[in-house]
Amino acid sequence: MRSLAALAKILRALVHAVAGWLTIRLLFPRWSQSRREATVQVWALRMLRILGIPLHVQGRPPVHGPVLLISNHLSWLDILVMHAARHCRFVSKSDVKHWPLIGTLATGAGTLYIEREKRRDAMRVVHHMAESLKAGEIVAVFPEGTTGDGNGLLPFHANLIQAAISARAPVQPVALRFVDRASGKDSGGPLYIGDDTLVGSLWRTLAGRPFVAHVHFGQPQEAEGRDRREWARELREAVDALRRGETDVPAEAGTQGARV
Repeated sequence: MRSLAALAKILRALVHAVAGWLTIRLLFPRWSQSRREATVQVWALRMLRILGIPLHVQGRPPVHGPVLLISNHLSWLDILVMHAARHCRFVSKSDVKHWPLIGTLATGAGTLYIEREKRRDAMRVVHHMAESLKAGEIVAVFPEGTTGDGNGLLPFHANLIQAAISARAPVQPVALRFVDRASGKDSGGPLYIGDDTLVGSLWRTLAGRPFVAHVHFGQPQEAEGRDRREWARELREAVDALRRGETDVPAEAGTQGARV
């Protein structure tokens, strides 16, 4: 039964993805930026509903930019989950741009692409990130540079943090978790690490035990004279605290629960 349900979800998700592709190709050129962003967020929420993944948001997502969001990285689901919580411009590896269907969806959502193999390209991307932040946009990065197993955090690469320093923009730490609905423990289903394939991870995600996606927004920080390396270390500590359930969000902020 789980296999049949997973196949049904995949077919519905494919139809929804094609609808998103058509919207980007045919309608986005005529729409304002604000309407595009709202459409991407609604589309992401709908996709999570199709996949049967509830979304739980804690803390205060940014209302507007400029702000740089930095988060831990667990899965191919991370971008979808964060878009559903708050639209933002992601920095992603350049390969994604050329993926069938997904590349168009990512580009339409405002993704900035980086060629990680080329050191000079990081400088170009940092420049574009700074320009986006100066224009008042919300930009998001995964400073670990790759996905982790959820048991801890990899070191944060500091290069992309320079964009916030250059633009004099705050950085807001974000923590992602996928939690098994029955046990309340971290779920390994959606993880995408090591020798995992996208197809295998997708199937394990949809045919495995049900889980909830948690997004925990922390307090925005200013550089306050810190260089990018020092700030990256302290931001890593902030993300780790959020990931472990600690919070720097005032009590009156409460918890926002979005069930989709």
